[in-house]
Amino acid sequence: MLAPGGTLFLDEIGEIPPSTQVKLLRVLQQREFERVGGTETLKVDVRVIAATNRDLAEEVKAGRFRDELFYRLNVITVIMPPLRRRKGDIPALVNHFVEKYAKSYNKPVRLLGSGTLNALLAHDWPGNVRELENAIERAIVLCADEELTLDDLPPSLRNAQAHAPAPSVLTPGATLRDMERDAILRTLAIVNGSTTRAAELLGISVRKVQYRLKEYRVVEHLAEKQDGTPVETASA
Repeated sequence: MLAPGGTLFLDEIGEIPPSTQVKLLRVLQQREFERVGGTETLKVDVRVIAATNRDLAEEVKAGRFRDELFYRLNVITVIMPPLRRRKGDIPALVNHFVEKYAKSYNKPVRLLGSGTLNALLAHDWPGNVRELENAIERAIVLCADEELTLDDLPPSLRNAQAHAPAPSVLTPGATLRDMERDAILRTLAIVNGSTTRAAELLGISVRKVQYRLKEYRVVEHLAEKQDGTPVETASA
């Protein structure tokens, strides 16, 4: 075992077959296992984090998931809403994926062209973060210079609706900080990334908008084209 004393992440836990569920239950309860083809019983001490997009309680009722394993795993539950309900996270995720894949493919991409962020915010992302990551990776591969444009995005993101402001996606219980972030990001999308125009519409200072953007990790700096046309930016 390569992770003694560490954390073991089990993705799509709801998909594992019954035979594997039995083996996993033994590991969790007795903290021991045997390697495939081996006879020696090994002890293990790890923190287990499991993820699934299924309702495991319903899977238990349907007989597809062992109730003992469900209760063993269900110590602390964190429910992650789909990306369409937390679009305020998209700029930070885009920034991360641009940085990741620009480095991976040795591309100088560091800017988002006008309207690009708006298109990303307008999409509902049925495939959640994985779909967003794949879209950014594809865009980085196709991008010919330092600015990632709408033309680099998948066709599904380049329709007429992508140019419309994304609706508010705040959920009940959102904090004032969440509301502020939603307002700033939506306004920036409407004005194609101009911090000056966004500040005017929101009635706050440009400095505050820029500070918040850095805080959200949307950008590390804001740039404008030489002709004065504002652009959205993402560091790489």
